[in-house]
Amino acid sequence: MELLISTDKSKLDLELVHQFLSQESYWAKNIPFEVVKRSVEHSMCFGVYLDDQQIGFARVITDCATFAYLGDVFILPRYRGKGISKKLMEFIREHPGLQNLRRWMLATADAHNLYKQFAFTELSNPERMMEISTTDLYSKPPFAS
Repeated sequence: MELLISTDKSKLDLELVHQFLSQESYWAKNIPFEVVKRSVEHSMCFGVYLDDQQIGFARVITDCATFAYLGDVFILPRYRGKGISKKLMEFIREHPGLQNLRRWMLATADAHNLYKQFAFTELSNPERMMEISTTDLYSKPPFAS
């Protein structure tokens, strides 16, 4: 079995990405396919493949100069526990277009230990950070049917 991590968007199985995000993730429940498609078009994406079958995904929203936000990271459940998420994170952090950035950010409910291995920490100055957070966005109009 050969593991491949690629930034080639033409290789991505958008149906698989949408299915995982909309049905299995806690952060993008019910996300419409068109929103996933648009997010992929406007992000640096990383597909994870085992023998040419996609088994994982991540995307980085970035200006490629000062800032990056890591999101939508997943490995399909049956492939977890094999070190694949660590290989994905190594690949992302070593990507030539993502070097010397002033700030990286992410949000996670359950993968703190993974991200700590790649220099992520709690916010050093949370009082400086602000957000607009819309919960259950995809369950409300205009997305809800």
